Amino acid sequence: MTGSASRRRLLRAAVLLAGPGSRAGAARAQADRPIRIVVPFVPGGGNDVFARQLAKGLSLLRNQAVVVDNKPGAGGNVGTGEVIRSAPDGHTLLLGHSGTVSINPVLYKGLKFDARSGLQPVAMLAQSALVLVVPESVPFTDLNGLISAARASSGGWNFASSGTGTGGHLTGEMFRMATGLTLQHIPYKGTAPALGDVAGGQVQMSFSVLPPALALIRAGKLRAIAVTSARRLPSLPQVPTVMEAGIAALSAFESSVTYGVLAPAGTPQAMVRDLSRDILKVVAAAPFQERLDTEGAIATPGDAALYARIIRAENEKWAGVVMRSGASAE
Repeated sequence: MTGSASRRRLLRAAVLLAGPGSRAGAARAQADRPIRIVVPFVPGGGNDVFARQLAKGLSLLRNQAVVVDNKPGAGGNVGTGEVIRSAPDGHTLLLGHSGTVSINPVLYKGLKFDARSGLQPVAMLAQSALVLVVPESVPFTDLNGLISAARASSGGWNFASSGTGTGGHLTGEMFRMATGLTLQHIPYKGTAPALGDVAGGQVQMSFSVLPPALALIRAGKLRAIAVTSARRLPSLPQVPTVMEAGIAALSAFESSVTYGVLAPAGTPQAMVRDLSRDILKVVAAAPFQERLDTEGAIATPGDAALYARIIRAENEKWAGVVMRSGASAE
């Protein structure tokens, strides 16, 4: 018998001799370790806001430390890759969204990992639509007016986004293909500078996440033309959906960002079920619901199986947009 085999045999014997009390102690030690929720973006965005609210609720519910760790870079790929490489023991989670788990695998050609196979869905949290905004100074107020103005422009229009491969970028590409407009994507390093240039008139339009856009809309610096959800949003009840414009090419136009929690592939199913159950309890509670409202998001709670189906559907949808538009992050 080799030395390593002998040590394993002695260890098993020691565990059996120690009895159930020792195993319970090991379980307690496992529970005493903090859970780390990795946010693959800088603080302040939707992922970060939801992660911090989730961490607070989980910590109270499980009587366990839950910390948020921001790991930004490469459109969310830095933090996503770190979670994929982490031990599948239920103590490292990713607050992911459509961009990191459904879009990036088809947008980045040189990735050394695949989020679709490297991550295990745990629970779906919420969805957030985008809002199409223009400078407040423009003469039109609806989508038909926007399209007419863009078509009348000799050089075409620019549209801003918070970065290549983001929901705002690919929604703009989807809009360009549906309408036949000449639109040029201008990527920024974040939503704030993108919206700042739209408000200042340097860029004509943007499909933006709601919270930062809402502040500028209410301040009279941006005009909301349409939202990309299937139904109007409670936070912007007066703003129609893209589909309500009555334009045949946009009759099925819908775009939203799905947020959820994922673990490294190989995480035991019992752990996934326990985490999913507790996460969904937090999502159903008033503090999380109130936070969603302030972010312009809608709760769409779902277990691991439902979230996996949503990820697959979004991946197929956005892969088609990437292929037809020729969008690339490289």
